[in-house]
Amino acid sequence: MDRKAPKSSRGNGCLSTLVLFVVTLGVVALLGISGYVFYLMAKLPRVDRLADYKPPIVSQVFGDDGVLVGEFYLERRIVVPVNKMPRKLIQAFVSAEDANFYSHKGIDYFGILRAAVKNIISMRKKEGASTITQQVTKSMLLTPEKKFSRKIKEAILATRMEEKLSKDEILYLYLNQIYLGAGSYGVQAAAETYFGKDVDQLNLGEIAMLAGLPKAPNAYSPIKHLDKARERQSYVLERMVKEGYVTLAEAEHAKKTPIFLHSMKKVNNNESAYYLEYLRIQLEEKYGEDQLYKGGLKIYTTMNAGMQRAAYESLRRGLKEVDKRQGFRGPSRYLKDTDVDTFCAKVEEGIDSATLKTGETYQGVVVGFNAGKDAIVRVGDRRGILGRKNMSWAGKVGIINSYGKPEKGNRSLTLGSVVEVSVVTPEIEKEGAQFALDQTPEVQAALVSIDPRTGGVKAMVGGYDFRKSQFNRAIQAKRNAGSAFKPIIYAAALDKGLTPATIIEDSEVGYPDGAGGIWKPKNYDHNFRGPVTMREALTHSINIVSVKILEQIGVQYASEYARKLGFTSQIPANMALALGAASISPFELTSAYAVFANKGVLTPTNFITRVTDNDGTVLQEMQQSVPVPVISPESAYVITNLMQSVVASGTGHRASVIGRPVAGKTGTTNESKDAWFIGYIPQLVTGVWVGYDQERSLGSGGTGGQAAAPIWGDFMQAAVASLPYEDFEAPENVSFVLINPRTGKLAREGTPGAVMECFIKGTEPSNYDSSTSRSE
Repeated sequence: MDRKAPKSSRGNGCLSTLVLFVVTLGVVALLGISGYVFYLMAKLPRVDRLADYKPPIVSQVFGDDGVLVGEFYLERRIVVPVNKMPRKLIQAFVSAEDANFYSHKGIDYFGILRAAVKNIISMRKKEGASTITQQVTKSMLLTPEKKFSRKIKEAILATRMEEKLSKDEILYLYLNQIYLGAGSYGVQAAAETYFGKDVDQLNLGEIAMLAGLPKAPNAYSPIKHLDKARERQSYVLERMVKEGYVTLAEAEHAKKTPIFLHSMKKVNNNESAYYLEYLRIQLEEKYGEDQLYKGGLKIYTTMNAGMQRAAYESLRRGLKEVDKRQGFRGPSRYLKDTDVDTFCAKVEEGIDSATLKTGETYQGVVVGFNAGKDAIVRVGDRRGILGRKNMSWAGKVGIINSYGKPEKGNRSLTLGSVVEVSVVTPEIEKEGAQFALDQTPEVQAALVSIDPRTGGVKAMVGGYDFRKSQFNRAIQAKRNAGSAFKPIIYAAALDKGLTPATIIEDSEVGYPDGAGGIWKPKNYDHNFRGPVTMREALTHSINIVSVKILEQIGVQYASEYARKLGFTSQIPANMALALGAASISPFELTSAYAVFANKGVLTPTNFITRVTDNDGTVLQEMQQSVPVPVISPESAYVITNLMQSVVASGTGHRASVIGRPVAGKTGTTNESKDAWFIGYIPQLVTGVWVGYDQERSLGSGGTGGQAAAPIWGDFMQAAVASLPYEDFEAPENVSFVLINPRTGKLAREGTPGAVMECFIKGTEPSNYDSSTSRSE
């Protein structure tokens, strides 16, 4: 008879099986995890390479006097060794970010436990537990993926890093690598950005404010949120007291120390944007992206910082004047009441300073009108007054005290109107700013200034705002030069034997247009003057005389002569060339005038004088170019003398404002679509072009003398301040004789209206005017 096994035996057997299963499962899991960890370890990057790690460094651009004028970088970082950093700064970051930094081996187990408890109590992630070492591994060795495997990798690498690197080496990487807001990477760049100081000049209050940034650089930015930054500063100081790095008295004193926000921004990239972009393209092509943006190149240029600033400011002022002559275009849009806060919040995000800057232009919203019918305008979080007198240029602007677009016209201000305003006086405590009505010009311009003796480009601006249009009109725009091309024709005529006293009839003329019709050139004022000298014709920009001169010397000869002056654009060999019908860039035309200023010598233009790497090794150096005489110094002087008359008594008279000997020529194309002025003193040649990208008339006041010459004069007044006074020097082979300008013949002393005229020796008139009589 069979006996049944006791129940307890069967139960023990099941339990044993279960235990065996669990143990086996545990062993398998442990082996799996171990295998996975070993797999990860085998694939991890090497830590020891960080010992020789060089953080990406800003490449710097310097002007002709050694002033920093620009920077190229992906991350704005200035590397500082740990021994140059204040000890308190290191202690502040350690206190705020990793109090056990000096005692742990990469992972702070106690910190993890403390953070876990706090997070459980608060039921949210209130505190992290990443050590400084882990933060370095995360930013420098791992991708930003959010996976559990990355946390394992981070822990392994942090442990390895502590074995390979000293604490100071880890701090060197951390404090130079970390992002601290406002585009600043590392403590030196942040010290410059927020406080205008080198890191070793920071006081305790400033140090604590910087050390509070890593947690949330934007939220605790002293520029945008000073109150929150102060709260975070207090937290850091309290942590420093707790860790024994400062006394309570020192911490309290630091909290009460005023914070002065002042950027050390030595560079205004907006001012130099077009110049720097031209350099960037050349440098990136030659050295590659890595070396340019991360290698800490030192690029020495021909730019003059003062002239570049003056060029930028003069061009913008001048364009606003040209634009305002076209009238107020009205608000750019009309907001509903419910949309104002959202719009203003976006504007506030774009304001990078604690207060609005005097002279700067911002987008504002009309939110009310006072009893005097002045508009109350909100700019971001601030309000100010747009008074009637500060919008007088716009003419009669209607006031409508309700939201919505006006039923008729677009020049009225309604509630919700979005307008541009410039700051006349800044606000106090975000209230009470005084604004002036403004608008961004639709018209564009370019300015280029060259040292004719060296070919160095001293300043270049390619448009009103590089942020909105990167098209460099100084180099890339090809526009008809109008009368600004006439000096090229006149210089060619001088080399063909014509003189400033050559008489040419200003009378109607016609030429076959190639389509069966007749082309009849017209003068700007539609008048004819009869016989005039070449000097008078150039001084007053008489079109018909230029056409007749070109006919006399030959179009092919004139076209080849232009190419000799350095033009690379196609110069058409037809009669319209006399009126500037050649599509050329402002840079080309200015460079050609530089030959006249440099006594007939063509010196290749240049931007860069030297490039070195971060260790000072010279990578590139400008070789002294051999000057190439392309026209005679006598012809260069005579054409210069002719253009001096243009400024003294002709269409370019506005350029005389600089109070020095100036030669130059205006240019205006058909329907005033392009306005030019190219002018020079012996040491500096500057060209200005004004026009719309999509060709249309500049309207009233759109001539070269009215639109371009004032910009030229404004710029040159500032530019010549650092240059000694010089006059144009006549070569020995140039003579001055008395002539009768009505006939172009010699005149005797005492002849009414007689003037001194310059000639290349051997080309002077040989006969006296028949109307003059010998003195008894």
